[in-house]
Amino acid sequence: MSGVRTESALRDAQPHVFWLDDPAAPDAAEQLAGEQRADLAIVGGGYTGLWTALRAKERYPELDVVVLESGTCGNAASGRNGGFCDASLTHGFGNGQARWPDELPALERLGEENLDAIGATIAKYGIDCDWQRTGELTVATAPHHLEGLAEEAVARQALGHKVTLLDADQTRAEVNSPTYLGALADHSGTALVEPARLAWGLRQACLDHGIRIHENSPVTSLRGDLLLTATGSLRAGRIALATNAFPSLLRRLRLYTVPVYDLVLMTEPLSDEQLTAIGWRDRQGIGDASNLFHYYRLTRDNRILWGGYTPLYYFGSRIDPALEQRDSIHEMLARHFFATFPQLEGLRFTHRWGGVIDTSTRFCAFFGTASEGRIAYALGYTGLGVAATRFGADVMLDLLYGETSERTQLRMVRQRPLPFPPEPLRAAAIHLTRWSMSHADSHAGHRNLWLKTLDRLGLGFDF
Repeated sequence: MSGVRTESALRDAQPHVFWLDDPAAPDAAEQLAGEQRADLAIVGGGYTGLWTALRAKERYPELDVVVLESGTCGNAASGRNGGFCDASLTHGFGNGQARWPDELPALERLGEENLDAIGATIAKYGIDCDWQRTGELTVATAPHHLEGLAEEAVARQALGHKVTLLDADQTRAEVNSPTYLGALADHSGTALVEPARLAWGLRQACLDHGIRIHENSPVTSLRGDLLLTATGSLRAGRIALATNAFPSLLRRLRLYTVPVYDLVLMTEPLSDEQLTAIGWRDRQGIGDASNLFHYYRLTRDNRILWGGYTPLYYFGSRIDPALEQRDSIHEMLARHFFATFPQLEGLRFTHRWGGVIDTSTRFCAFFGTASEGRIAYALGYTGLGVAATRFGADVMLDLLYGETSERTQLRMVRQRPLPFPPEPLRAAAIHLTRWSMSHADSHAGHRNLWLKTLDRLGLGFDF
């Protein structure tokens, strides 16, 4: 698609998050004020924090629970992601197979149980977030993808996964794109959800359980059992840290994750004719099999969300709202969109945005405690945390309250990733890794010496 036509498609795109641009958004809760106490304090009002609060009251109804959120609940990564709620706890089957092969059957089962529990919670509390257990297509857009998908299909079927390998014609019968050469269809392991509405629904469920939530209350300091904000303080018997991409209150954790910006587009609603032109009758989530990949899905009013491909890291782990818009990246995403669906030429984008997620060197969440077990943390979800955050919440509660569970016995839970190096090595290593991933995508999947070295060390960078 020409630059002029891409510019036309983006001309009216608002620089706002589609999911947050919703009249259903709740009014902000009051700031923390004065000196308060709680049995359990949770720092962060995204998915991890909200699940931790809700699961705490479900597991231990007698607890007095308080959530402190620097902005408003769900306003960061939890409210601006693609809404892919994946059963995987390990950022995909391949990552789990490479790192914890002996535990993989248990990890996959726990992930499925966790996804089922999220659906049950949404039904129980009547959360209006368009939850749909659609499954997902991982599409091959280059010949070398086909072998990898075939190998994954065999391995996953051996564990009882409901997956099917599709050829090019079968794939295009599902969703019609000239770029598709085949696909791996996962029929039940992914649900789609409206991410901000899920966060708001969890927030309301927390309030209904008597959990106190204070928004616009960034924690400025952690001193033992005391959390300080600009307007008040909270002393708590136990503390759960759920700040994810943002700098941890435990300084020793700050080298274990880096913040990465992911940019997204949303189209106007498709007409019936446009929907017919692409098929997509089963409304699956879709991602391609590249290292630098796109993810996309339909909304309840038949828009297409289109994101991914270029994870952006800024020197010094910079986080700034100004980084949520990048004309060149949004224009590139638009070009890729119309290359995938040329039959939709003329479709306009209504929203363009970005947001920060965190990534760890092992590509999935990690957990731990501090202050003799009175503080717990879960972070490093690496872009696949919509479902995994509920698992992380239960892990933190197990650790805080001394519960021995199948979760806490997992090496995946007990081990931490290696840290990223300090700057300037960090930025250099990340940019070299991203360049190498792009090079592999354009050279039949061939991994250069740098990527092979990272593979041997069990390290990497992903989103």
